Amino acid sequence: MSDEGNGARSGSFTTDEIARRVAELGPWFHNLSLGGLQTAPDHFLGDYPSFKWRNFQHAIPEDLTGLTVLDVGCNAGFYSIQMKQRGAKRVVGIDHDKDYLAQARFATEVLGLDITFEQLSVYEVGRLREQFDVVLFLGVFYHLRHPLLALDLLRHHVTKDWFIFQSMQRGSRTLPAIEEDYPFSETAIFDKPGYPKMHFIENSYSQDCTNWWVPNRACAGAVLRSSGFTVEANPEPEVFVCRVDHSVNPHPLPEAC
Repeated sequence: MSDEGNGARSGSFTTDEIARRVAELGPWFHNLSLGGLQTAPDHFLGDYPSFKWRNFQHAIPEDLTGLTVLDVGCNAGFYSIQMKQRGAKRVVGIDHDKDYLAQARFATEVLGLDITFEQLSVYEVGRLREQFDVVLFLGVFYHLRHPLLALDLLRHHVTKDWFIFQSMQRGSRTLPAIEEDYPFSETAIFDKPGYPKMHFIENSYSQDCTNWWVPNRACAGAVLRSSGFTVEANPEPEVFVCRVDHSVNPHPLPEAC
């Protein structure tokens, strides 16, 4: 069959069908290529998240054969798709937003990929009752009112080994030497630009009222270490490739968690 014109097909879908469903399911935050059509060609960040992925894709094993992957806050499934295309045995994407999940399910149907998507928030990961070889936690941290609780839940319930973290950052990018402890009289250290800081957004940032906490670079690394992860690589400023540090006992969780 010819792949030209409006009747061209991608798998079992014609380009007309893909275009119609992309429009119905919009707006899209992930710009995916489905049958040659872009889902978010006018994204304010550009070709997102493809351009972000290109900056750190080399830091994740190219062959994930036999491994399980959890994509937390999967949105339309861009990263879940990348993991499945690298051979992951099982990929699960979770998001609290049913509209994003509908996009993800359609995208993987078009692409012919077997990926499971479930409507769960990061605070509900214990309901999965499964640990994963690789956990992706990309672009979620700063949208949470309780970000450290989320890290503790992910460490405790679902992360077996690799933990890939990305967060928007603001403030200083310097990484100063920080002492293990300071006397109560020490106050100047908190005013140094590179001291780990989390900026609180009371109302909205970038017209998004779900932006709550934005760390600086030192803080991003610090909260990961505090939550029981060892930073193996920092392939780009916002991305941290981590492993579970089994020598660190997880923080106790509230009984309800």
